[in-house]
Amino acid sequence: MSEHKTSRPFPRGPLFGAAALVVLALALAGVSRFTGIGAVPVEQATPVETRALRFEDRADGSVAVLEAGSRKVIEVYAPGTNGFVRGVMRGLARDRMLRGLGDEAPFELIRWDDDRLSLRDTATGYQIELVSFGITQLEVFAELLHAGKEESDFTRVSNVKGSD
Repeated sequence: MSEHKTSRPFPRGPLFGAAALVVLALALAGVSRFTGIGAVPVEQATPVETRALRFEDRADGSVAVLEAGSRKVIEVYAPGTNGFVRGVMRGLARDRMLRGLGDEAPFELIRWDDDRLSLRDTATGYQIELVSFGITQLEVFAELLHAGKEESDFTRVSNVKGSD
């Protein structure tokens, strides 16, 4: 009852075809990279508003958001709320810790002229595009841009497109 199965080698045609496909893909990617063929140019956006913020964990489990310069509390997130803000800030704080950086440097919330909103860690230079997490999460940070401020208090960036 023993059957002897003979092994057949893998056909060479499909193997050569797969190898040619890989080489062609790499060659086309290289040509595109070095010549710019197929690249889509993206205009650089200009910052319209910025706000320097600090985030502090409190003993009761809440997270306080402070104006970086004045250290004025502009928002307090109670324990168990705003998990997105907590998660983003913990990730950025962990990155600072791994690099041996302290928490003195503020985070910069930036609104761009194309209506994007970014959070930049001024200590590491790392920048998060908040729209990638969805409109609901974006709105949480958008509220921080204006929380506790009068219109005259906004830090406006000069040289905005279309302004004099």
